[in-house]
Amino acid sequence: MLVLLVCSFYVLCVQSEVTLEPDKPSLKVEVSYTARLECCYNTSGSKEFLWIKSSKSANKNIVTHPLPDAVTENKKGESGIHCGVLILRSTTLNDTGFYRCFLNASVVFTHGTYLQVYRRLEKTIKLSESVKNGILATEGILLLLCVVLPSITLLFKSKTLNDLEKKKVKKEEENIYQGLNLDECYDAYDQLQQEHEQYEDVGSNEDMQLEKP
Repeated sequence: MLVLLVCSFYVLCVQSEVTLEPDKPSLKVEVSYTARLECCYNTSGSKEFLWIKSSKSANKNIVTHPLPDAVTENKKGESGIHCGVLILRSTTLNDTGFYRCFLNASVVFTHGTYLQVYRRLEKTIKLSESVKNGILATEGILLLLCVVLPSITLLFKSKTLNDLEKKKVKKEEENIYQGLNLDECYDAYDQLQQEHEQYEDVGSNEDMQLEKP
């Protein structure tokens, strides 16, 4: 227990001598390009450090491993700030991960930077500008036809319905007069005319005996 307390006290004292500088939270680099990662800190102790990478494995577990063979360099900034630089040349998709510096003497991890290596999307179909313009013009014509053709179809249907309605009315009128005898119509008209002539005006012939209808 005493040894554990001494070691903990030693670690806390050493850590108190280190001031971590803010790291770049993330970095995005295209495949085959060079990536430069920095971890900056201010310490009066040893400047030795080791880069640590954390990434997801095939079974989606987080795997952390050191990078002892990585290309690194030390850089001294303003106000005694020291920076460790990790250089990844010709990056691949497998270089994607979370990178931190481990300060050996202080037993401290820096904040770290997440590196994302991406591959640019390639065109599956390469078309020239003239072909693209032709496709756009064709799409415009098709869109116009999709709007005009239904309207023309509706107009023709409306005209056809009107013609059918007129034919139906004309046929009904013909059916009304069908079967009527014009001679009988004339005889009935003459009979009504004769009966009308038998009636007299009451105001002009008050003493006359009128025929009852």
